[in-house]
Amino acid sequence: MLIETLSAARDMRRLNEIAGVLIRHGFAESVRRLGLADKLERAGHAIRWDSAADLARLAPPVQVRLAMEELGPTFVKLGQILAGRADLFGPEWIAEFEKLHSHVPAVPLEQLRPQLREDLGGELEDVFARFDTAPLAAASIAQVHRAQLHGGCEVIVKIRRPGITEVIEADLRLLGHVAALAETEMPTLKPYQPQQLVREFARSLRRELDLAAECRHAERIAANLAGLPDIVIPRVHWAHTGERVNVQDYVGGVPGSQLAQLTPEAGFDRPLLARRGAQAVLKMIVEDGFFHADPHPGNVFYLPGNRIAFIDFGMVGRLSTRRREEVLDLMLGLVERQPQAVVDVLLDWTGDEQSVNPAQLEAEIEAFVDQYHGTPLAQLNLSQMLSDVTGILREHRLGLPPDLALLIKAFISLEGMGRGLDPAFHMAAEAEPLLRRVARARLQPRVLAARTWHTLRRTLAVAEQLPHDVSRLLRNARRGRVHVGIELAHLKRVGNQIDRAANRLTLALVIAALIIGSSIVMTVKGGPTLLGLPIFGFLGFMGAMLGGLWLVRAIWRSNRGSDADDLD
Repeated sequence: MLIETLSAARDMRRLNEIAGVLIRHGFAESVRRLGLADKLERAGHAIRWDSAADLARLAPPVQVRLAMEELGPTFVKLGQILAGRADLFGPEWIAEFEKLHSHVPAVPLEQLRPQLREDLGGELEDVFARFDTAPLAAASIAQVHRAQLHGGCEVIVKIRRPGITEVIEADLRLLGHVAALAETEMPTLKPYQPQQLVREFARSLRRELDLAAECRHAERIAANLAGLPDIVIPRVHWAHTGERVNVQDYVGGVPGSQLAQLTPEAGFDRPLLARRGAQAVLKMIVEDGFFHADPHPGNVFYLPGNRIAFIDFGMVGRLSTRRREEVLDLMLGLVERQPQAVVDVLLDWTGDEQSVNPAQLEAEIEAFVDQYHGTPLAQLNLSQMLSDVTGILREHRLGLPPDLALLIKAFISLEGMGRGLDPAFHMAAEAEPLLRRVARARLQPRVLAARTWHTLRRTLAVAEQLPHDVSRLLRNARRGRVHVGIELAHLKRVGNQIDRAANRLTLALVIAALIIGSSIVMTVKGGPTLLGLPIFGFLGFMGAMLGGLWLVRAIWRSNRGSDADDLD
């Protein structure tokens, strides 16, 4: 109980910081509507409503991006995730989310030593022959130092920031509460599924906090790409790797952000690099179903011999076998300009035909795909086509499953990198041979037989369980234990609002009766007096005045949104 109380106190302090930042960036009304102000005021925290600055006059996407940067690592990571949700946000929002960076100073090495000593099992000087005190990079969750093992191997040491887990867990708890309130209090946000977004984000961020998991991802992708000798994945040194620190081979080369250095004089063939990078990522997505979900230029290095190195596997995407087949159908539909195939896949993915006119959506997608009929394959911009399709879904207030949002983000990043290397690069032309090969492979007799056998086994298992399920249902029905539940959204909330309205109406009638009765008493001669006035009439007026003040205050608080559900 004491631990829960202390945790709640820490969360309230953090909530106060978050509310202050939101107000300063022009979101005071949202703070009120969500009931956050009342929660803080009841906990004894003062809210400064006059602190909104000129920032409030910026465009909303800019305001949100600046607020996220000020709120710290959790919210920066959330914005970076949202940058891949073109199905939920328009281009102006995506452009701002893509600018999100953590402006955090590096942690001094002396502050990291106690944690490193515990994780590495010894002093830095004992574990490494050399350890650079100045970090190569510092981000919101971890920072990277270059070092050398005693055997002479050059490595990088990635160290998680001390105390960052506690901060992120507190933020995730608050985000969960706020998302629940947002769905209830702001119906316009419901199509964006705030609670589902926060749950998915929390899972992704907790995985990213585990630096050993990042290394397991790297080794899995390295094994999948073993047949591509020109793709390099840094080797992991497991003897020095754990949840809070990992050690991998140092990758020297030309960063993906410095393409000007990739000259023929330096031995680089840029069109060849574009093709090799595309082949690697397409294999990860279409064949393996396990892919680097953030292949931006900072995570790619170009090495001598026209080799490509991928680093930082903290964010990965996973696609089930069924999902890979759906992706294959979608991409083949786009590449081969088959509108109906695209429509069928997207309707299966969105699955929310109650909030959309399927015929209208189908007509729009068919018209969109059909406009590319007759266009040479080499002129198709696959990433732009995917962006346009998600734009159509966004207009219909439909969202894609999170694994597909990551996939589309990876595709768009990949084609952008390819065109940066070679303006003549076309993802569709690179993808078509692989797509056709995978499509043929899934029609092989061996694959079809395995799929049929798997389906038959599942069907037999269900059929075997069916008599038991029917028997249990009938037994419960005889005992009166079968219940039919009908859920009417917000019914309890509406009932509470009606109760409050009835109470206020009753109080208003009582106040009116007191005023009328006191007026009559005032006209009657005799009886006890107070300040020269009949005491019962005076007391009646005082009671009516106090009741009236209470009623006005209750109505005012209701208009401010104080009747919103508490965070807890």
